[in-house]
Amino acid sequence: MASWDKLYPELQKYFTQYALPITVSAATIGVIFFLKRFGIIYQYFHKADETSTRHGGELVAQVLKEHNIKHVFTLVGGHISPILVACEKIGIKVIDTRHEVTAAFAADAVARMSGTVGVCAVTAGPGLTNTVTAIKNAQMAESPVLLLGGAAATLLKGRGALQDIDQMSLFKPLCKFCATVTTVRDIVPTIRQALQEAQSNTPGPVFVELPIDVLYNYKLVQDQMGIKGSGKGIVDKIVQWYLRNHLANLFSGAWEPRPTGPLPVKQPMASRSQVKQCSELVSRSRKPVVLVGSQATLPPTDVNDLRSALESMGIPCFLGGMSRGLLGRYSKIQCRQKRRDALREADLVILAGSVCDFRLNYGRVLSRKSKIIAVNRDYDQLHKNSDMFWKPTVGVQGDVASFVVELQAELGDNYKCDQDWVKQLTVRDDEKEKANRAKAEESTDQHLNPLKVLQIVEEVMSDNTIMVADGGDFVATAAYILRPRGPLRWLDPGAFGTLGVGGGFALGAKLCRPDADVWIIYGDGTVGYSIAEYDTFTRHKLPVISVVGNDAGWTQIERDQVPLLHSDVACKLAFTDYDKVAEGYGGKGYRLDSTNEDRIKEVLQEALKESQNGNAVLINTLIGKTNFREGSISI
Repeated sequence: MASWDKLYPELQKYFTQYALPITVSAATIGVIFFLKRFGIIYQYFHKADETSTRHGGELVAQVLKEHNIKHVFTLVGGHISPILVACEKIGIKVIDTRHEVTAAFAADAVARMSGTVGVCAVTAGPGLTNTVTAIKNAQMAESPVLLLGGAAATLLKGRGALQDIDQMSLFKPLCKFCATVTTVRDIVPTIRQALQEAQSNTPGPVFVELPIDVLYNYKLVQDQMGIKGSGKGIVDKIVQWYLRNHLANLFSGAWEPRPTGPLPVKQPMASRSQVKQCSELVSRSRKPVVLVGSQATLPPTDVNDLRSALESMGIPCFLGGMSRGLLGRYSKIQCRQKRRDALREADLVILAGSVCDFRLNYGRVLSRKSKIIAVNRDYDQLHKNSDMFWKPTVGVQGDVASFVVELQAELGDNYKCDQDWVKQLTVRDDEKEKANRAKAEESTDQHLNPLKVLQIVEEVMSDNTIMVADGGDFVATAAYILRPRGPLRWLDPGAFGTLGVGGGFALGAKLCRPDADVWIIYGDGTVGYSIAEYDTFTRHKLPVISVVGNDAGWTQIERDQVPLLHSDVACKLAFTDYDKVAEGYGGKGYRLDSTNEDRIKEVLQEALKESQNGNAVLINTLIGKTNFREGSISI
């Protein structure tokens, strides 16, 4: 009896909804549960339109349109075709890639650069499993991505249908919100909720599974279900009744008007007392430092307002992740070198979205003598490793950029950081930059010096440039040399350290900023992951430009493996003609090596012009070994 009792509140609520003041007894509960379980009561009030040619894909597209989604990334599959057709029909641009992981990476890039949700749609089974790495990357990068996945028909789940697996179990650990749509009428509210969850609190990926029979029209689904009249024997009659009822329930109330617009997004904010407390700490400090992380670039505060607040305070800043470029190409308060020394000497450190994980040596780089203000939307990230190596003086769970703007307002325009402290750090930067320029003039064992190449790349890049970082050793070197031109003009994978983001990130960046020059900085290992997307760039007329640092190896791993284990096994590659591979996919290829070292700048300028004229370009740059980054073992 107890188990039946649990159903009373749900059923009573259901009857109240339809103004049926019925008192449910235990004797009739089974019948009522049967009626509700099979949707019979709902069908009584909401009929299925058997003549309609509309399909569920139209509802998906309608919700996306109302949420200002301009692009859907995909690799086509029969399970999701109605979504793609409907999106194209109402003006949402559908971008098809050569691998599903690229579609997910592109959605991630759009989310980071546009302040909206990035959307990708992939087919069931292997289509979805191919996105797992990109979705995990989006989770760790706190990027709001909506993954729409096809699935076997609702009646065929677990029965051995094509590409039918337990997809929900795969994505529940990776996504903030996961849901399976079981009727057409649930499409709109489910996707609205998913989009809300993706952007609320700490942003992240969400997953909505859409079985094939909620996406196609009534007649087609009816034909595929194989309904054959009322049946002959008793078992056949029951089966046919079940199929007819299931079909009716799928489409009951499907096309009734429902709200499709955005739901309110929840964003944590610092309290007034927290801002005031932090203001007092800043006012008393003589050597403050700000470490700005990717979270600082999230809505609702505009990145330009954040930049103004930081410049007004004048506190030295180290920028990481998506915040690179926040202060422009050159800034009097940005520090790029010798961060460890600065943190050792600082009496106040503001972790503005920066996390004490491996990037800050788990908090061990912070001085025990320093006051520490930590700001982060996520409680776990806010206190990461604070039980071991560091303790926040003030921990603020709230939006980073909004906090910084409010902090500056509390301090007032008269506050300015001690200029002697700022100069002390920037002088060190100048010394390191000078040493880097000298290192660029050294000879290498063969081919070109990577520092020299990157310094010329830095000269050739226009002010309207977006940089995409995808690689190990070459990209790590580039991070010391290249200067992002402004806010939201640098894309790297983030804390997950994922290789292979280049093609997808560049795709999303170029679509968000079609007038910008989008440069991918590739290692020769990573270019192999997404070079096939040169076909995508060509077909969709998206002229990006890539520089491949080709040293014929997985050099970042080799730097550690050889001295530690005395073997270079699996670290060697070939000096592959990646320029010719790109041309095979429709791009334009260039090659730089020791034979045309005197023409590096000329070749890069020619390649940039080719890209600006509408062609996707790849510059295969053969480089030698340097000792620039030796001694930085990364295990």
